[in-house]
Amino acid sequence: MGRSPRPTSSPSDDIVVFEILRDSACAECGEALGRGRWLRLEGDRPLCLSCADLAHLVFLPRGDAALTRRATKHSTLHAVVVRFSRTRKRYERQGILVEEPALERAERECLADADARGRARERAAERQAARDAEYLRQFAERIGGLYPGCPEAERAVIAERAGLKYSGRVGRTAAAKRFEAEAIDLAVRAHVRHTHTRYDELLATGWARHQARAAVAADVEQALDGWRREPVSA
Repeated sequence: MGRSPRPTSSPSDDIVVFEILRDSACAECGEALGRGRWLRLEGDRPLCLSCADLAHLVFLPRGDAALTRRATKHSTLHAVVVRFSRTRKRYERQGILVEEPALERAERECLADADARGRARERAAERQAARDAEYLRQFAERIGGLYPGCPEAERAVIAERAGLKYSGRVGRTAAAKRFEAEAIDLAVRAHVRHTHTRYDELLATGWARHQARAAVAADVEQALDGWRREPVSA
């Protein structure tokens, strides 16, 4: 094999199986063991996995710590597979050999955990959705307090648009979350400008933003003045 039999990184009570870098042969049955094969050392005697009574075990590559931990726990017999790194001059763990029923049980447990995490994410999303819905309701209610003439349907639209996540809109600011009048006013003005004036049309025809805003400013104020008054009941 060309290297000492036991890597110092493995616990002394682990059975160690080596992935060999040079051709060898089993000292018991004489089977040729080519480069890349696995063997166990008994003293200085290399044994194939069949002669070492490990051939019934299945290989679990490294990379999933939870699966490895559980498979090791459930397997009465297990072994650590190592390979010598010529670059780092040390043995490095490649995975483990475990009993197949133990691996299957570990896989079921990890899958159950994944399902549980999925359900937890769903519950968190539902709670967040409920919080968002309450926030939008309060936002719309605050709009109604400042602009009682604003139709309820438009209050809901303003609140939803202003509060879109990751949009950078005024409804996501700390001030809006405290329902400050200035932040609410900005959201309402933006809605009126885009919905009840020619502002978007002017932008589409090449007007500069500040020019288009100036052109529709009177229309915006007229609409807001109407919304500040209580609606006339039927």
